Amino acid sequence: MATLMFRRLSRPVKKAATFSRTVDCYKKEDPGKDHKGKICSPDEGVTLNKVVDSEKIFRLLNYHILYNPSAYTRNRRVASLRVCTDDEECEDSAGSVHSSLGTKQAQNTYSITCSRRLSSSRNTLLDLVFNKADERQVHSLQSEKLKNVSGNEKKANDTEVSDAKEDARAFQKLRTDYKLFCYNANVLEPLSAEDCIQILHKVTVLKSKLTPEMIAEYFKTLGCLPPEQHVAVKSDTRFAMLCRYSVENLSAFHSSQLIDILKAFVYLKFPPSHSLLNVYEVEFSRRVWDMDLNQLLLIADLWRFLGRSVPQYLEILFSFASLHWKNLSLPQLVQLIYIIGEARKAPPDLMQKIESLVLKYIDEMNLEEVGAVCLGFFKSKSRFSEYLMRKIGEKVALRMVEISNFALVNVLKMFRFTHVDHLQFLNSLGQVAAHRIPSMGTQGIMHIALACAALHFLDEKILDAIAAELPSKAPHCRSKDAAKFMWSFASLNYEPPNSLEVYEALTAQLRLKLHEFEKFPEHLLTGLLALAFAGHFPHDLIDFALSPTFVKLATEVTAFELKKDLLTLDASVGIECLPYKGNRISPLLRREVTDMMCAWASTDLYVRLEVAEALSSLQTILGGSHYVKQHMILPHTRSCDLEVHLQMSGKPVPFNQEGTAGLLPKHNIKGSGVLVTDELMVQLLKGKSGKSSWKVNEKTSSSELVYPHTVVTETTTGKCSHGGSCHSELSDGVMVTDDLLQNLVKSKNSAEIPFTRTPKSGVQKLAVQVTNRNHYCYGSHRLLGLHSMKRRQLCKLGYVVVEIPFWEWFPLLKRSRSEKLAYLHQKVFGSFDEMC
Repeated sequence: MATLMFRRLSRPVKKAATFSRTVDCYKKEDPGKDHKGKICSPDEGVTLNKVVDSEKIFRLLNYHILYNPSAYTRNRRVASLRVCTDDEECEDSAGSVHSSLGTKQAQNTYSITCSRRLSSSRNTLLDLVFNKADERQVHSLQSEKLKNVSGNEKKANDTEVSDAKEDARAFQKLRTDYKLFCYNANVLEPLSAEDCIQILHKVTVLKSKLTPEMIAEYFKTLGCLPPEQHVAVKSDTRFAMLCRYSVENLSAFHSSQLIDILKAFVYLKFPPSHSLLNVYEVEFSRRVWDMDLNQLLLIADLWRFLGRSVPQYLEILFSFASLHWKNLSLPQLVQLIYIIGEARKAPPDLMQKIESLVLKYIDEMNLEEVGAVCLGFFKSKSRFSEYLMRKIGEKVALRMVEISNFALVNVLKMFRFTHVDHLQFLNSLGQVAAHRIPSMGTQGIMHIALACAALHFLDEKILDAIAAELPSKAPHCRSKDAAKFMWSFASLNYEPPNSLEVYEALTAQLRLKLHEFEKFPEHLLTGLLALAFAGHFPHDLIDFALSPTFVKLATEVTAFELKKDLLTLDASVGIECLPYKGNRISPLLRREVTDMMCAWASTDLYVRLEVAEALSSLQTILGGSHYVKQHMILPHTRSCDLEVHLQMSGKPVPFNQEGTAGLLPKHNIKGSGVLVTDELMVQLLKGKSGKSSWKVNEKTSSSELVYPHTVVTETTTGKCSHGGSCHSELSDGVMVTDDLLQNLVKSKNSAEIPFTRTPKSGVQKLAVQVTNRNHYCYGSHRLLGLHSMKRRQLCKLGYVVVEIPFWEWFPLLKRSRSEKLAYLHQKVFGSFDEMC
């Protein structure tokens, strides 16, 4: 049996890959040199064919290769490579290893002795990957594969150019001051491969003699490498040595040198989970109070570019900013808000201080900076005051044609978040947004639609432009985009001209992305509720949403309160979708949510002054609390009703067994002392006596409704201050004018309510609804989607809806009791007469 031994010559081995068969390695020391090696551990799994992949690796290592050809006819074993450490000595010769394995076992042994002296603990810390010499080959294969996949996808589904990620840092390009504390991704002088190899060679030669200045300069230079060489240099063991020496000298670096090294990590695209970054994060956090604000903002920006969350560093940075907030310049303020937005949170006391600075600098900000400030506050869930929002609205409204789409969307997000209505801003939006929508990306359009819905702002020019683009943009929608588009349309009670095409395209996206709702169940419920508002009920999606598995996910796993949404969807299906035979929520959950809604209504809805006054007046008109019931007829619609039952003759029917006058809320509302008689009602509702005075007859009929201890005063008619004819004056001095009588007889502004015939012979149920501004679109009398759906469902259940609109009822709250009674009498019995 012959054994060949190969020794290192003056020239490097060019065809080392020929010896691709690997077995157990052992250490051998060159007798002429003082080198230390280490036997490879079998579980490290690094084979020789991986190591000899690169010529550069062989330049770094002093190696010996022992070859036994007879091993190819015997047992073949897989060897591993292990790097020497400071604490372990290499074997003196290969002979001891051969003898220890026994004479009957054939050998095929390679030994690689490495001269690097790195501690194993530090190697672990720095993620030294000596077994990744073939990383470049794997990376190239993966890149080629990704190119092929992306090429096929591009052919199959051409992606929209306008949907690219908007540049959230555009504001930094408008002032030169931002260069002092913002990361610049442009590399001026790319580093050549030869220069890179030379730097890495110096690392192996100088080793521990490297000074902090040299280490920082090497990192800074390597950061200029072209992107295609990043993988190669990061997998090079000499670069790992440089990283290790940087950790050893960490405390000796100046702050500017540490920042240069962090910049190099950004340029080289270090993974955010790299353990080396842990060491630097701790060091930067320790030095916060020794640096100025420009350096701190730059470091935070670099961490953001690395994609690494650094809560400890940011917490100290925010404390620093809270102490020095008065000294912030305008660019520093905007950059700090940008960092806060990317971090998604900040101390409330700091945000209050920052808001005062925003108010100070608002006139000096350009529109892109205004957008960046709004986005930062929006992401951190911090609100602006109404005064500041109006200042922002005025500034943007005057120059809306100049603002970018991205900044405009950010301002809209803040208006949506603060719920501030700014008419000038909204009017300017209506003039500008409709023309921009065709050139915007899907997400930007979605935010415009969602802002309109949140502000209850119905502008058909904007919504028509969005609806025209949706069929072509629907394939690019995320699941939440599709759901929010539908919600925006339906909540505004807006039906697109191409509604069938729009809803079919968006519903198809919900079906395609059904798997996403396991993580985001709220988006599916948002979409299905919007469809219910619009009167669409896709059975397959509803069956999935009301399945026990999804209900459990929506009620137990997610952080959102979705029980109310489940009840609204389930109850709507039960009323409007009778052919549906799929899943429904359990009776237990239905009762739980209903009780929760009723408890909320009793402490919020029922005690409102306008509702309590309407209830008290109706009880007086109808004859007592047994004739009217205050409750939520449809709890899933989240609003209360005053239910009244009338016979076909118009006589009230007592049905509220629980009604007692003692349970009514007490308000300081005084009656006017007017006797309500048939004659008075005729005078108020029909009669015009010209200039003649009138007096109520004290001998009233048996059918009159009387207030206890009432008094009537006779007055003469005169001219009202506004020029109208005043027919009479009641005891409290309220003039009954033509305008008032016209209002009392019938409101021309009232929404037309569809009526249905009574479902039961002899009794008709009325649902009296006292509305407020939140039931309608902004600045109009158009009902929102939820309330429109409620009236549709009440009609299906046989109710006659009687609307008491806020624009008529709220002014009467300040008027006399008689005027309120006359108004409600006409509303209830006038609606009943129309039905009959």
